[in-house]
Amino acid sequence: MAGDYTRGEMNIEAQKSMYVGTMKAGAWGALITLLALAYATFTLSMGMPWLVALVVCAGGGIVIGLGMGFGGAWVATIVGLSGLALFIQLLIVLFQLAL
Repeated sequence: MAGDYTRGEMNIEAQKSMYVGTMKAGAWGALITLLALAYATFTLSMGMPWLVALVVCAGGGIVIGLGMGFGGAWVATIVGLSGLALFIQLLIVLFQLAL
């Protein structure tokens, strides 16, 4: 009922946790996108060897993520994405040898 509402007494914990989660997910996505663009820039535009660029981006990503308070899940994500990048580069090398 509209008459039962008292301003400032609504429980907003659910909305607050949703907002915090959305902001954290947005920060994770933005930082992962930034790291992917940095990796592509280092390897394609600057001619840096892919392994060096991967180590620089992964190390920088871990430091920045921990500085932003992302914790162990962030480190595990960066390590997993770096492992995926190593696997993809291995496939590229194998396909180049096959040609």
